[in-house]
Amino acid sequence: MVVAGTHSGVGKTMFTLGLIAALRVRGLTIQPFKVGPDFIDPLHHGHASGRRSRNLDGWMLAPDVNRQRFARATADADVAVIEGVMGLYDGSEGKSDRGSTAEMAKLLDLPVILVVDAGAMARSAAALIHGFASFDPAVRFTGVILNNVGGPAHADLIRNAVGDGVPILGALPRIADMVVPERHLGLHLPHEVQQSYVEQAADLIAEYVDVDQLLIATRTKRLGVDALPAPAPPRVRIAVARDESFCFYYDDNLELLAQAGAELVEFSPIRDPLPPDLDGLYIGGGYPELHATELAQNSRTTAAIREFAARGAPIYGECGGLMYLAESLHLAESESPLCGVLPFSTTMSGKLKISYVEVETTGGLFGSGQTARGHLFHRSEINGELPTRRCYQLRTTRGVEREEGYQYGNVLASYIHLHFASNPGLAVAFVDACEGFHRGKRNLVGARRDC
Repeated sequence: MVVAGTHSGVGKTMFTLGLIAALRVRGLTIQPFKVGPDFIDPLHHGHASGRRSRNLDGWMLAPDVNRQRFARATADADVAVIEGVMGLYDGSEGKSDRGSTAEMAKLLDLPVILVVDAGAMARSAAALIHGFASFDPAVRFTGVILNNVGGPAHADLIRNAVGDGVPILGALPRIADMVVPERHLGLHLPHEVQQSYVEQAADLIAEYVDVDQLLIATRTKRLGVDALPAPAPPRVRIAVARDESFCFYYDDNLELLAQAGAELVEFSPIRDPLPPDLDGLYIGGGYPELHATELAQNSRTTAAIREFAARGAPIYGECGGLMYLAESLHLAESESPLCGVLPFSTTMSGKLKISYVEVETTGGLFGSGQTARGHLFHRSEINGELPTRRCYQLRTTRGVEREEGYQYGNVLASYIHLHFASNPGLAVAFVDACEGFHRGKRNLVGARRDC
């Protein structure tokens, strides 16, 4: 089932987490998904389900890629719960549903459950619900969850106004502390939220939602799935920075690296040394600004990464990874020295930069002539002089065109989160570069030379 909303902030995530947990209590295996380029909601999904959540995206990924990745992930699951993005019909543009929850629901032929914040509405909620249900007849509109209702009388008033045409599958009461707190890039991470939150949400769903009717109404046929090719034998060893400071990764990226022949070794830049016997390093996004002091205090790891880069090792850093590879991170009243691989620092500007992007590579770690898609989502910016040559030609859905991708030796850093499934050749190119390093081949020498 697809859990959609009329707009952001109506309670999609709370309902999704509670539903996943309530179904899991029944002994069902739940495979969660998130529509759109979101890293934080999937972490909460994984906490509730015990399985890694997957991203589906109609703008970044081709239709067949979305279908196959959905089918593979659900092959051993009883229920698939897909949390939508923003409002049901909101996407990358106004003239179509490209990148929207509705587009993905139609692509996968899945039923939609609409979450409505009914807190300040009564009969008007019926107009809103019928408008969403009739806006696109191709969407399988299955039912509604009313959230934030004042009590049974309020819920009955809306039910009577809606009539029999659209099923109301549940009405959740107004509970002030059933809201996941937010920060500058989205929700707080699962380990930062009260540990009983998911259980409380599950109890709420079990009491106020007709879960049996929901399961019957959303039963659907499985998609056919092509078998994955057998993974290549490991030919390189790549470290992946993964802890509370670096936790923003598309699982598809990691799987495609493994398919290309990488043995992935996770470590914490906050607590651990750099793993031994490496051929490459991948540092994803996250919240280095929240853990800058701890990252700086682990100086043996920052020094080891600096020396690793100086030896010509392939290193890929995106967004938070770029910040960590820089000389320092400036916060309001402090400065934390970090890896010093890149000859600039970063600072928190407070202004959010967000957009889908397409890049064409012009050199560097991924080679030239590769086209891939991803997204920008950050509040930091670079201080210092940038290289005159860069390795990405970037174009955003907002019409901005510029150069990006900062290459120093075999180090590539960027604010762009690329989705490797938009072009699996990126994963192959990264692993090939690591194999070249493993064999003692140095296509690029020196840690501070542009592409």
